[in-house]
Amino acid sequence: MYFTDRGIEELAARREDEDLSVDWLADRMRTFVDLNPEFETAIDRLAVFLARDDEEDD
Repeated sequence: MYFTDRGIEELAARREDEDLSVDWLADRMRTFVDLNPEFETAIDRLAVFLARDDEEDD
């Protein structure tokens, strides 16, 4: 298990009964980058990964 799995598990546990919108997620990601600009590249990569998740692997 990666260290980040702890945060992912917390997210799933705290929000498991909620329907989250893409707008909510995008807003939270923007806020995170505003507060932590050193993670801009990682958040950008995550956003691209999520945006393209339904594309077939080449």
